[in-house]
Formats: sequence, C-alpha cells, structure tokens
Amino acid sequence: MAARQRKTAPRKATSSRRKTAVPSRKATSSRRRRRLTSLLLVLVIVAAGIFYALQKPERKDDINRLLHKQLTRAKRFNATELARELWLLFHRDAVKYDGDISGSGELPSHIFGGLPVVTAEGRDILVLHNLGYSVGYDDERKNPAWVAYRLFTVSDDISIAERPGQFNVDFRSTAQVRSEDYTGSGFDRGHMAPNYAIARCYGPAAQIETFLMTNISPQRHALNAGVWKEVEMLEAKDYAQNLEEIWVFCGPIFSPTRLRELPSGIPIPDSFYKIVIDKQHGALRVIAFIFSQNSSSKTTAADGLCCVDDIEAATGLDFFPELPEEIQAQLESVVPKGLW
Repeated sequence: MAARQRKTAPRKATSSRRKTAVPSRKATSSRRRRRLTSLLLVLVIVAAGIFYALQKPERKDDINRLLHKQLTRAKRFNATELARELWLLFHRDAVKYDGDISGSGELPSHIFGGLPVVTAEGRDILVLHNLGYSVGYDDERKNPAWVAYRLFTVSDDISIAERPGQFNVDFRSTAQVRSEDYTGSGFDRGHMAPNYAIARCYGPAAQIETFLMTNISPQRHALNAGVWKEVEMLEAKDYAQNLEEIWVFCGPIFSPTRLRELPSGIPIPDSFYKIVIDKQHGALRVIAFIFSQNSSSKTTAADGLCCVDDIEAATGLDFFPELPEEIQAQLESVVPKGLW
C-alpha cells in the first residue's frame, strides 16, 4: 500500500533584512520641540550673561540679591517671580540723593530725615526714644501719632525670645494708658513698632519695650492678624534681609469728622499707615500703605499702596522735613507700581 504523502503548506518567503520602524509624526514633533526648547534656553542664558556683564557694579549687586533670594527662600525656582522683581528693579521709582538722611541733632539712627513735624496748630506730640524705635505720642488721643524704627539684615538662624506675657504702662506719658483699657473692647492691642522685627534686630530688652502702651493702637483682629502682620513680615524677613537696611514710619489715621472710642475712652483710628524707605547706591525710594480699620482677611499688602502725600494729608504730619524740598516732593508723590 503506497504511503500517503503529507501535504505541507508552502513557506512564505522571508526577507533577509528586518523592517526598519518608521518614527511616528508625534515622536518626531516631540523631538523637534525639545531641540527648539534647548536652543531657546541656551540663547536666553547667553543673552542674560551678556546683559549681566554690561551692568554697573551696583546693579549687579541688586541682581545677585534677587537671585540669592529666589535660590534660598523659595521651595523651587520661580522664574515668573524673578522676572517681576527684575522688572520692578529696572523701573523702580528711585530718587537720586546721597546726602545726609539722619536729620539734625542727636537723633537715633532709626529716624529717617528728621522728626515728623505736626502741621496742625495746637497739637502737642511727646517724643519718646526707646532701644529699637522712637514714638511721637499724642497724649490727648491716647495713641501714637507716629512710630519710627530701622531694621537691618541679621542671621537667619538668630534666636528670638518668647513673646512677653504682658503690656506695660509707659509712665513717661501723661495719658498712662493701661492694658486693661482694651480688655473686652473687641479690639486688639495693635503694635506699631513690631515686636518680632525689633526682637530680631535689637534683642530681648528692646522687644519688651514694644509692649509699652505708648506703642499701641486699637486694631480690629482681622487687620492686626492679617494684612498688618503681612507687611510686618515683609519688612523683617524680606526687605530688611535683602536690602541691608530699611527705615519705617507707621501710625494711626483718625477721621476728621467722626470720632469713635473704646468703652475706656480711647479714640479708635479709622485706618493705619506705613512708610518704608530704602537707600541704595546713592538713591532713595519709598513704598507707602494705608489700610482701613475694616480690612478683611482677604486684604493684601498691594491693596494698600499709596503715596506719602496721601498719608501727610490724612495725618497732618510732614515726613522727612530735613531732606531738601525737591527730594521730598519727588519721594512723596510717587505711588509704587507694585510691592518690592
């Protein structure tokens, strides 16, 4: 019997070469984008290097300061924030002046441009000097009219004493306001010279002096713990640390037509002001704020930007009286474009 032949399917011819994979359009486009991004980054770095090399030494110091701030304070490098600060640096409203800023007489170093002058007749101001700040106290209103202090760069690891446990009567004043005069009023005992910043720069004894009642004004809690504290932290941890030193004036603003009082008879301010001065490379600049007593928890520092002229009109005070008139006029009329 003849054996059956098994039918086998013919083998398909195979190419001796493997097929080469053709890259997809998506992969090709992605590679092009990466190359373009890398090229742009190189061009930006080269342009930035040329730009930096062409700057004056003092401007290089400013740029170095901003870079150091970004690299050490931020959790990650923030190019947008750096660009904003560089823009403000090159467009800042600085006034050229390299003369005396201390004023006449033996004034403490924390008073900039002389003692503020009262422009309204019949208003007496008692000037009190402390270790870390000075006060122009209004005994009639039982509030400071102005408080002046100077902050400067300190080590980041400096230790701060615990917050003192009590406020103290300042027996140098006639009003002799007590801490109990605020109890149950619904208002905080609002520091003008900030306890934290003064402690950082001047130590525990100076910190205790910030708890004198001549440094205190009635503030609603939302203001005191909100935007007022925000600006205090800007002064201590940002401006003073990065600008080497700053000078500050602050105080209350009262309504000329309506005077409210605590149950103890202490007048309640309608708003508060701050003036911060920076002196760099033979130039001065100022950033000023006014914050309403009714500021909410959503109010930001930028919401309060104003010019010194506005503060002088509202308070009846003349700031920097011992600077040349033309310098005063330039400094006091500028509304900052943004926060420093």
